[in-house]
Amino acid sequence: MHRPVAHEGRVLILAPRGRDAGVIEQALNRAGTLTATCPDLAEWVTCLRAGAGTALVTEEALADADTRSLFAWLDEQPAWSDFPFIVLATRQTGRRSERAASILARLGNVILLERPINAETLTSAAASALRARRRQYQARSLLAEREATQEHLRLLNEGLERRVAERTREVEAARETLAFALDAAGMGSWDLDLTNGTSRHSSRFDAIFGYSEPVPSWNRDGFLAHVVEEDRPTVEKAFSAVPKTGAIDLECRIARRDGAVRWVAAKGQVKYDVAGAPARIAGILVDRTEQHVTEEALRQAQKMEAIGQLTGGVAHDFNNLLTVIVGGLDMMLRRPEQVDRVKRLAEAAMGAARRGEQLTQQLLAFSRRQMLRPQTLNPNRLLLDFRPLAERAATSAVELSFDLDPALDPIRIDPAQFEAAVLNLIVNARDALEGVAGHARIAVSSRNIHLGTAAVADKGVPPGPYVVVSVTDTGSGIPADKLQRVFEPFFTTKEVGKGTGLGLSQVYGFTRSAKGFAQIESEVGKGTTVSLYFPRSTDPAGEETGAGSASSIPLRRAGEGETVLLVEDDEQVLGMAVESLEELRYRVIVARNAAEALEHLRGVERIDILFSDVMMPGGMNGSQLAIEAQKLRPGVKVLLTSGYVANLDEGQVIGHGEMPVLNKPYRRDELARSLRLVLGGEGR
Repeated sequence: MHRPVAHEGRVLILAPRGRDAGVIEQALNRAGTLTATCPDLAEWVTCLRAGAGTALVTEEALADADTRSLFAWLDEQPAWSDFPFIVLATRQTGRRSERAASILARLGNVILLERPINAETLTSAAASALRARRRQYQARSLLAEREATQEHLRLLNEGLERRVAERTREVEAARETLAFALDAAGMGSWDLDLTNGTSRHSSRFDAIFGYSEPVPSWNRDGFLAHVVEEDRPTVEKAFSAVPKTGAIDLECRIARRDGAVRWVAAKGQVKYDVAGAPARIAGILVDRTEQHVTEEALRQAQKMEAIGQLTGGVAHDFNNLLTVIVGGLDMMLRRPEQVDRVKRLAEAAMGAARRGEQLTQQLLAFSRRQMLRPQTLNPNRLLLDFRPLAERAATSAVELSFDLDPALDPIRIDPAQFEAAVLNLIVNARDALEGVAGHARIAVSSRNIHLGTAAVADKGVPPGPYVVVSVTDTGSGIPADKLQRVFEPFFTTKEVGKGTGLGLSQVYGFTRSAKGFAQIESEVGKGTTVSLYFPRSTDPAGEETGAGSASSIPLRRAGEGETVLLVEDDEQVLGMAVESLEELRYRVIVARNAAEALEHLRGVERIDILFSDVMMPGGMNGSQLAIEAQKLRPGVKVLLTSGYVANLDEGQVIGHGEMPVLNKPYRRDELARSLRLVLGGEGR
């Protein structure tokens, strides 16, 4: 605010004749009024320009003076100023002269006092004029403040306009850059206002759907109209979940305007208003067709590489085994009279065949085509039962510890496969400890765990409660570049001759067959942990453990007239089976497929047991034939045999224990025991 200086409150006196100036000054000073006396008009105007509260002048001092400088000063006054004058006039007997009247009119704001006057009148007039001038000064201050405020606002507006213009240019540049980047990446952008239903989208968005000209508007229904029918439920589900999740992330197939089917991915994020309600959703759309084609080609290449690796490994191992078998049989045929030599060669051939059987079982476990006999049980009991075997496998040089959760949930698994898998892991851990300095330790642990959606996202299993069995060693660890391949068939980190590379593949296949998964963690120099995850079973744990004491059952030969309906499509296997059954004194009826077997079952001849292969041509497999056989002959016994299950679900049904199964290859004694179990009523 402008503050008046001291001289702006003074009274300027112009009374050049006689003692008037002194008398006036003395009277005003006694009243406390600041005064200044000027000798002539020129000095008076100079003082007026310097500042004053009012001016007191005698009429005659103006009458004869050159007043042009005074009037020029008056004309120069700012809008807020109306300077007050006190004019001391001589009493007039008539009208004032025209000049005198014009001077008074020209002064404007005049207090005219006729002489003689007393001191009180003079001081009162001076005080009144000074008050009026002070109010003008206040108006000046207010105007100055307003002008300053207006100037400040003008500067702020100019700065704001400049910043808005700069920000607008930045936003436009960013938008152009984003549009260019999205277009370069083949992405279309979209923005849907959920309040009024309006939308904005880029030209690339339209182009992805096959439109060369702009589409006025897109909405949910317009998008769904392009989605292929098979993918529409998934897309509708993703749209319906947007209010809950606050985002959309989907991948589907669309039919373009020209009918071409393309893969697209849409991602978006919801923006909420102040009330927390969804206000808009914006995101990007990208054509993923080329990526899908590339990924499929990569998967096919990886599949072919895995098949090549698998077949190469199988050929190598089986050629080694066949060398023993073929070479031994060749030497037996050359000199069959050398009994001891024939026996020794036969035992070697049998050992090679058994290793071939084991190799085949490992392959079937990896492919999840092995016969399973799952049971609901507590895995802790299995781990404790085979602990002595595990300790022998680990050797005395390694500390083997078991940390088992006593409150472990039951799981449904094949006990023999489970034991084989854990034993495989212990043997691998033992091998990893060879040559490692320090205390060698293997720990087997079990615990309950709950896996959320994120934990099983790439595992192919549902979230929920699981039981995890882990084997941890303090060995050398596995390098990161090899860790991702450890479950591949015939891939091994061991030296040549120390492993087939099927151990972890078998573990992987077994856990997948049990509807679980395997996971491995390793750090070079610190050790490895392999964890097997199995879904918790809701059934109560039983006491059965699979094979039980089958080996203690005595060999059974047929009773008088007992008849087996043998169903086998392979002639060589059929011949071997007929010979084995006849050696056991069974009467054998032969059928080469299910249709022939059903004809015999509909007949009247005696049939005590149906012994059928699971996999057969003709449209009906062994398990289906067994069901039909029991419908036709409710009392007939059933024994199935197979070495391969083409359909995983079918294999699991067979393994439920509803029908006993004899795995191929089998020996005569194993066939006899299985028949003993079935016909004796112990295998049901």
